[in-house]
Amino acid sequence: MKERLIECVPNFSEGRDKEKINRIVESITAVEGVKLLDVDPGEATNRTVVTFVGTPEAVVEAAFQGVKKAQELIDMRHHHGAHPRIGATDVLPLIPVSGITLEECAELARELAKRIATELEVPTYCYEAAAFTPQRKNLAVCRKGEYEALAERADKDGEAPDFGARPFDEKMARSGATVVGARDFLIAVNFNLNTTSTRRANAIAFDVREKGRPMRQGPSVTDKPVVDENGKTVMIPGTLKGTKAIGWFIDEYGIAQVSMNITDIATTPLHVAFDEVCRAAAARGVRVTGTEIVGLVPRRTLIEAGKYFLHKQQRSAGIADDEIIRIAVKSMGLDELKPFVTSEKVIEDMVAPAQGNKLVDMTCRGFAFETASESPAPGGGSISAYMGALAAALGTMVANLSAHKPGWDDRWEEFSRQAEEGQAHLKELLALVDEDTAAFNRIMDAFKLPKGTDEEKAARSAAIQDATRYATEVPLRTMKASFAIFPLLKSMAETGNPNSVSDAGVGALAARSAVLGAYLNVRINAAGLKDRAVADAMLAEAARIAAEAEAAEKETLAVVETKL
Repeated sequence: MKERLIECVPNFSEGRDKEKINRIVESITAVEGVKLLDVDPGEATNRTVVTFVGTPEAVVEAAFQGVKKAQELIDMRHHHGAHPRIGATDVLPLIPVSGITLEECAELARELAKRIATELEVPTYCYEAAAFTPQRKNLAVCRKGEYEALAERADKDGEAPDFGARPFDEKMARSGATVVGARDFLIAVNFNLNTTSTRRANAIAFDVREKGRPMRQGPSVTDKPVVDENGKTVMIPGTLKGTKAIGWFIDEYGIAQVSMNITDIATTPLHVAFDEVCRAAAARGVRVTGTEIVGLVPRRTLIEAGKYFLHKQQRSAGIADDEIIRIAVKSMGLDELKPFVTSEKVIEDMVAPAQGNKLVDMTCRGFAFETASESPAPGGGSISAYMGALAAALGTMVANLSAHKPGWDDRWEEFSRQAEEGQAHLKELLALVDEDTAAFNRIMDAFKLPKGTDEEKAARSAAIQDATRYATEVPLRTMKASFAIFPLLKSMAETGNPNSVSDAGVGALAARSAVLGAYLNVRINAAGLKDRAVADAMLAEAARIAAEAEAAEKETLAVVETKL
């Protein structure tokens, strides 16, 4: 299961007083489960943009604490700056990174907005995906007239905030209002060109950006623009929805670039923008030589790009994520100007735990010796999950070899799909390696709880039962995940590369061992459950899967025998 991560980018109306900025940031980072990515104060704007990421629950709490501290420290009656603003915390978007949808972030944003208005008495508007009306999707509509207009709008029909509407008072005068919302990730990217011409770069930018370019009364760029009946300039739209772009020259690199913000990565993913800028550049005699990511990107952006370019090459995408990302980096020239380091550019990699903290991060040798040590974990449950992961890896390997087999070019998509399925099974089972050990440790922790009073005894007993149930559910999940590999293994034995049929057979042996090994763990842990109805239901399901796995192994090995 993907880790659920969201990003938050609150904008605070203070960019000059370092002590106040630091105290706001400290209130955010004090919340466990968030990682600070950036603090960007601006003196002219008198505004600081803070970027942090973490689990949804942690990010929402940290955002609330940031708003609370800003309300304490910033008095909007004395605020002046070049940037539009409506309150001490001006705007606060939640952004999905992984394992969570934009719609879920929108619901979290509404709940956060309500909490800010209720507990802090700061009026809140909801914008973008969290907006309650189509008009308020636009931030400018929520912030109309800025802070100075809030006194008139605070309790006016159609203008009042979504939460916390009331007549303008001294508390509101100090804090202003806050605009809370949810939006998709914005990617800032520069496309490097083999020209020094800003004019050519601008022309390419106008070709592709959603806004496009003004329609002219004649063929020359100096001809007057065409206007409509309302006197507004008529625009010729560009080819990429959800993008903004301009051309510029960068002294540092000695080249021109198309500088682009992709505001809707679902409609225009990075790889689509890259290909379209390449096409538009080529039409003007210019070549894109590379790409520069400004700031950070979600891992999914590079995975989608890598799979896209692999598909164009008619190559299997059922390979490791790191290899897919390497294809994306090389295909778009992300390392042309400087090395592309994922731990510095990919959000998930920035917040990932240090290598070595998990069993699956160990070497094969280290894992084997750790298992052999006097520690009871990792034990049979983790080993079973790892055997299942190896079974998935073998099935995936055969699919990848088949996808690239000479003479089988017309079948590459079929095998690529199967390899991607195998990768999904592999990732699930690798996660279960550590989860099984964590489940065992949870039981041990429950047994260590105090038992001096009747209340403590009852709490300890309940904790032991909860942990035992979880420790039974995890190997049952391992059984299901390992059994799910058999269709891939049988298919590879039947139709995959015949030179690798023995690998499919070994995979079947490993999958069956994984299922039966996990079954033993289900049985021993279920014995400690007092709720026998729950225990018996899990045992019955586990027994059925074990029997089906033995039958599936025999079927697969029978196919293998015919090919040897």
